[in-house]
Amino acid sequence: MNGPWDVHSDCTPDCAAHALPRAPATRIARRGAAFARTVRRALTDGERMAEPGRLRTHARALLDALDIPVEGAAALTGGGATGTLVVVNHISWLDILALLAVEPVTLLAKREVGGWPVVGGLARRAGTYFIDRTHPRRLPHTVREVSELLAAGRSVAVFPQATTWCTAEAGTFRRATFQAAIDAGAPVRPVTLDYRQQGLPSTVAAFCGEDTFAGSLRRVLAARALTVRVTAHPVLWPLDGGLDRRELAALAARAALGGRPVTAVTGGGAARPAAVLRPAAPVPHAPPRDTPAHV
Repeated sequence: MNGPWDVHSDCTPDCAAHALPRAPATRIARRGAAFARTVRRALTDGERMAEPGRLRTHARALLDALDIPVEGAAALTGGGATGTLVVVNHISWLDILALLAVEPVTLLAKREVGGWPVVGGLARRAGTYFIDRTHPRRLPHTVREVSELLAAGRSVAVFPQATTWCTAEAGTFRRATFQAAIDAGAPVRPVTLDYRQQGLPSTVAAFCGEDTFAGSLRRVLAARALTVRVTAHPVLWPLDGGLDRRELAALAARAALGGRPVTAVTGGGAARPAAVLRPAAPVPHAPPRDTPAHV
């Protein structure tokens, strides 16, 4: 264990499995070539990649090269004067591409993500804030920085499970970053990412344990009819309910980790309706300029 953000996952590379027969070799080769070309195109964009429209265009192009459509959410942010804390379950390196393809937001990710092939370069160019879990004393500073970003109107996406799991129902949410939303008076948007093959639940995209990027990429290239669904749950407004970070993390986890009904618990143990839930005004996407988001 390196620090307070470290979490042990029971998931291993053995959890990753195809729900359908593998794609033909010709399709795998075509996808691999298209993905390599798209990666080169994205990385040659340099610092311009940080522009929201360009970032979203590149993320979508990478998923298109892999034949992975994104289904679901039209927007992640909740509107209002502050940014939104977007809290997401974590399954794969593909999660980052899926989020950025929907709506580019500032990402908060563990330092190791910056070294991942392909995705690490995208994350760095997107202005990701990397957490060094070997220095636990920096955690309050990180929370303060996230709070300042939210107060300034910038939305931030975090992976509060602190590691990857093979399904959307496993793990739990760590509490620290929820304090940033409370301090900034910012809304919290729970989001669920899940992967399917021809409508069947699939773990083929999972990137867990001692898995390598190359091994994971080979599975994804061979996956038949793989899709990623992004489900944005109703926004939580912590100040409306007077929630502390423990309660807020529990509410968000109930929504994001399996879409379970959201309730809060009083000090006496009685359940109360989650009055902090409030629909958010839709946020339209800016049109792409080329033709304007883990831990």
